[in-house]
Amino acid sequence: MLVTVTLNTALDITYRVPRLVPHASHRIGEVSERPGGKGLNVARVLAALGHRVTVTGFAGGATGAVVREGLGATEGLVDALVPVSGATRRTVAVVDGTTGDTTQLNEAGPQITAAEWAAFQETYRELLASASAVALCGSLPPGLPVGAYALLVRAARAAGVPVLLDTSGEPLRRGVAARPDLIKPNADELAELTGSHDPARATRDARGRGARTVVASLGTEGMLAVTPEGRWRAVPPGRVDGNPTGAGDSAVAGLLSGLVENLTWPQRLTRAVALSTATVLAPAAGEFDAAAYRELLTRVEVTREGGAGGAARTATS
Repeated sequence: MLVTVTLNTALDITYRVPRLVPHASHRIGEVSERPGGKGLNVARVLAALGHRVTVTGFAGGATGAVVREGLGATEGLVDALVPVSGATRRTVAVVDGTTGDTTQLNEAGPQITAAEWAAFQETYRELLASASAVALCGSLPPGLPVGAYALLVRAARAAGVPVLLDTSGEPLRRGVAARPDLIKPNADELAELTGSHDPARATRDARGRGARTVVASLGTEGMLAVTPEGRWRAVPPGRVDGNPTGAGDSAVAGLLSGLVENLTWPQRLTRAVALSTATVLAPAAGEFDAAAYRELLTRVEVTREGGAGGAARTATS
């Protein structure tokens, strides 16, 4: 069983407008809403890949009820969210139909009490007993200690469960020091963590800070992975236009599923980049264009860096 942790769940609302003009009124051409937050997006992609996933974190209020109802409609997902007194946040993505650009508006999330945090930790420890891997994803809601992810990383390591961490800022800095098996920062998060804007140098530095493996998302330049087995760069076949919201979450799903399926690193990276790119072509976060994904699996190029091996194209099917 895979477990994804979303401490700051959300109801993701996506508006599509013909053209986004500042200081103007807009008619919305299309609207969608679904359970969100990074870990829930990861979980939906994992379920679409055929994995059984338990989702945990916090949910509260009327918005939280809508989130839980949406999760119940997704085959392969088990809801282990912990109820809280505050209301689950909303996020709004406005997609400009002319340029394809997305403007994101994110609420902070509910205030979590000490008792609610303690209840979550008990649920988390119980889930670790049967977990094959766990992903810790997203921002921290108000009220949680900045070292919350570090504590959860250490608990997973003590239970012998591989743990992937995908967050940013000080929670990432603290979490890396707890020695997660894998982190997946984007270029900005990696630079903030290490102080370097050179991805090659920054990934090495991040690994030196405690992460066993670092996979950096570099946007249209693909992904750079530094692992105990070597270094790889994975590049998509070309730029695509669409909504990038959730693309990084799909990459996490690709990496986590590849881990539990014992795929090679080139295969994991091929899957991650293909899923990420196919998500840009989908209408909302937590989804991917299945036909594009299958086609991209044959076109992502993975190159081993630093010596052995050349370019390799691998299918994860």
